[in-house]
Amino acid sequence: MKIFGVVGWKNAGKTGLMERLVIEITGRGFSVSTIKHAHHTFDVDHEGKDSHRHRVAGATEVLLASRNRFALMHELRDEEEPTLATLLGKLAPVDLVLIEGYKRDAHPKVEAHRAETGNALIAPDDPTIKAVAADVELTLDRPVFDLNDTSSVADFILGHVGL
Repeated sequence: MKIFGVVGWKNAGKTGLMERLVIEITGRGFSVSTIKHAHHTFDVDHEGKDSHRHRVAGATEVLLASRNRFALMHELRDEEEPTLATLLGKLAPVDLVLIEGYKRDAHPKVEAHRAETGNALIAPDDPTIKAVAADVELTLDRPVFDLNDTSSVADFILGHVGL
């Protein structure tokens, strides 16, 4: 599987870019999966649901299934957070996995940047960032795309991974 990341500081436009890239790239006939890193605690089911009751009772994994989808919840309990490589190994094969976050990992990435956040660019100090998608003009040693030019960003990613 080919992988490419989208990174940036909070409110930089990462999730919007990810969403548009999935639409654009799947629209071109490629299969895409995503991984999103969360820096906070999250839950996909809720108190009172049977699956939640199973987890609270102590189940290590709960697989919730219907005719439309399934979700596998794995409780880490005393385990370390899994690495990106471990998580990639859990995905079914697709043409491309887009990864939101994991900015310190070594895979190639595009940085989403919005000037209004006031955050400095990550790219100048990170050679794994192969391009920047920004809402302002920038002069860098790598390609810079308009944050809303999804087609051009998709072209770059697909070219970089050889799809």
